[in-house]
Amino acid sequence: MKKDLYKKIVIKIGTSVLTSEAGLLNHEVIAKIVAQIVHLKKKGSTVVLITSGAVGAGKTIIDASKITDKVIRRQILASVGQIPLMNIYINFFQPHACTCAQVLATKEDFRDRTHYLNMKNCFDALLHENIIPIINENDVISIDELMFSDNDELAGLVASMINADALIILTNVDGLLNGDPSNKNSRVIPSVNFATMDIEKFIMPTVSSSGRGGMRTKCDVAKKMSSLGITTHIINGAKANTLFDLFEGKKIGTVFIPQKTLSGVKRWVAQSEGNEKGTIYVNECASKLLRSQEQAKSLLPIGIMRIEGEFKRGDILKIKGPLEENIGRGMAEYSAETAKKCVGKNRVRPIIKYEYLYIEP
Repeated sequence: MKKDLYKKIVIKIGTSVLTSEAGLLNHEVIAKIVAQIVHLKKKGSTVVLITSGAVGAGKTIIDASKITDKVIRRQILASVGQIPLMNIYINFFQPHACTCAQVLATKEDFRDRTHYLNMKNCFDALLHENIIPIINENDVISIDELMFSDNDELAGLVASMINADALIILTNVDGLLNGDPSNKNSRVIPSVNFATMDIEKFIMPTVSSSGRGGMRTKCDVAKKMSSLGITTHIINGAKANTLFDLFEGKKIGTVFIPQKTLSGVKRWVAQSEGNEKGTIYVNECASKLLRSQEQAKSLLPIGIMRIEGEFKRGDILKIKGPLEENIGRGMAEYSAETAKKCVGKNRVRPIIKYEYLYIEP
């Protein structure tokens, strides 16, 4: 069956696909991927592209091998390479009458709700004008807490932000394998349903030599996307015509089945891990109610044991159970000062309303 239902897709191209073993950009591979993206657009899909490669492009211009500080070396190579990287994409897209826009992002851009909405409005406007946003991490200023784990995380955040139908991760392996990649008997797992399948034993801890990512981060992102109602595909982008094959309905790579669809604000809350301003500890009864799938629940003060941190209305809060296990997160309805006075009390309005509450799968 053809994949003709994906009207809005995010395509993430990994460093291992874009570069050679020496870490230099592979123009032939980029040209083939661009041609496939153009084909998808002509078929009616809206495409957002997440790309690595700025460091690889920088290596073709300067020799930074004598710079011993890894962070500074990456910053210099990325800042030098970002312009030629975009020029490469422009040169390949222009013959097809496709206009590109460059967007550089840091994790900070996704933390504040107002800033988040401003970025979303920018993406919506670009897509409305039939412009292809080409997004990369801003490696020049992304250090320590501002860094994404890798571009897989960035791709997931963007897919959630624009409410994509699918996230397609192009990597240098055929998908999630049921064994060690070095074992010739290992086979690709064609589909994963997180509701019924535990894939932990299949995830190898290795990362690519040219990037920060690995199958661990890809599967973590896929699991988060599944909980948000977004389908994820992991396919081999180094092979010819894999995007064509996917949309023709051929069984390639691994598809991660979506579980449910969430509202825009719930998607933002879901992607706000690490940005919490406080922590709420709930009792066992509240924990069970929040995790119940039978009916929608808000978080009431009567089920709260204690609250930590200083926060104001609109901040993101982490929710933990009686054993301090992570339950989820949500947006505070009132300040820490008011919330702490209401702990354990009945007939008090919710500290987190259902529509602003995300429970971990």
